[in-house]
Amino acid sequence: MKLSKPLFFSFIFLLTIGNPAGVHASDNDSKKNGINGFRPTKLFVFGDSYSDTGNFRKSEIFSWRQPYGITFPGKPFGRFSDGRVLPDYIASFLGVKSPTPFRWMKYAYKRRLQYGMNFAFGASGVFDTTFLPGGLNMTTQIEFFQSVIDASVYTKTDLQSSMASLTVCGNDYMTYLFFGGTKEGLPAYTRRVINQVATDMKRLHNMGVKKVSIASMQPLGCLPRAIVQSSYRQCNDSLNEVAMLHNSMLQKMVARLNSQTPGSPYFILDLYSPFITIIKQKKLRQGGSRRFETPMKPCCAGVSEGYDCSSVDKNGVKMYTMCSDPNAAFFWDGAHPTQVGWSAIYDALKPTLHEHLF
Repeated sequence: MKLSKPLFFSFIFLLTIGNPAGVHASDNDSKKNGINGFRPTKLFVFGDSYSDTGNFRKSEIFSWRQPYGITFPGKPFGRFSDGRVLPDYIASFLGVKSPTPFRWMKYAYKRRLQYGMNFAFGASGVFDTTFLPGGLNMTTQIEFFQSVIDASVYTKTDLQSSMASLTVCGNDYMTYLFFGGTKEGLPAYTRRVINQVATDMKRLHNMGVKKVSIASMQPLGCLPRAIVQSSYRQCNDSLNEVAMLHNSMLQKMVARLNSQTPGSPYFILDLYSPFITIIKQKKLRQGGSRRFETPMKPCCAGVSEGYDCSSVDKNGVKMYTMCSDPNAAFFWDGAHPTQVGWSAIYDALKPTLHEHLF
């Protein structure tokens, strides 16, 4: 379960870490939404690089450098992918535009803020992860949200018609392992993580947010950065066990919170299952239209250990290689799906979103 330090930092950098013009809702999604039940009109986003749509400054992070954003919007715009990421698709499902990143709030027109706000920063965890300057823990992100509420940007009525989306914890576990955490100590540490997640979810609901979703842990041992030494052929079972233990405890915690709270406001968006299905079957489901011939091989990768997608040498020569078609790849870089990869995952999440929202 041990990674070399150069590889480990590259892995963390990618694991943890968009343009306010998000995905427009599809005709089918927007017509179906809210016919028979609660329909959120605002989305508030918290978490790490799976949800960050541009909260870092351009000088701070590689997601603002080529070739990130090559598919959407056609140039780097802060997303850790070639294009759209998970919150863009959740916003699409709700029939709203992607929420404006918190750091852009003062530049956004008021009509843009009506769709919600994105507080996610890459490299974040529920605790401090320390691997990337600016990566903010979940407590700090929620404090930013509180400051926005205190400034009357959103009313109590606004919050009652909103949902929160959280993607977090991968960086917490990689921090634990990097600093010598043992397999024996993992259950106790996982309980600490889960207890903090519960505290964060309850706080958001108590602030007035009607529905609060939490993403399960993706299979850490199948991310390209974890399996580069196997030429992207075999997942790391030890790292996947970390994710499975977390997800098992997460399910019990969310069930307990719902049993204690009227209206069952909390629910899980399962990332683990669609990741595994795509990786093992090379497509989302039997008969599915999307197929990934080498699903664990990233489209964009460094040419040697220590160089990641977007790195250049002192002469400006690219230190990475890129596939000819990102739409044929599930992973964009060492830890993040491509736009088409996120679209495939979103297809798997739609039934859960319908069940808990509409």
